[in-house]
Amino acid sequence: MGTKAQELQATFKQYEKTFKALADEKRLKLLNLLADSKEESICVCDLEEEMEMAQSKLSYHLKILMQADLIEREKKGTWHYYSINNEVMNQILSEELCCLFRRASNEDTSDLTCGC
Repeated sequence: MGTKAQELQATFKQYEKTFKALADEKRLKLLNLLADSKEESICVCDLEEEMEMAQSKLSYHLKILMQADLIEREKKGTWHYYSINNEVMNQILSEELCCLFRRASNEDTSDLTCGC
């Protein structure tokens, strides 16, 4: 398998992990809380309260989001603070996916043109 094929396979694997992480309502709510926060990061204790979820279940969901690189964690004293990984989130919300999955066509698809 050539380098380009290996790179493409690695990209697909990362998107698979990302989409699996996003395919859960609780994790989407967590991301929304982090994105809507007035603070740069949110303490896990506040997330636990906001999500009305046991610490063990919250940790499970945070772990999946971290493994998909969608969020970042910083330890301050004894508490962990979480924030959106803006670089990765911007990549997901960008036009990059159109280049991977939108068919090039001679038909009139000017509004579907990949801008990458």
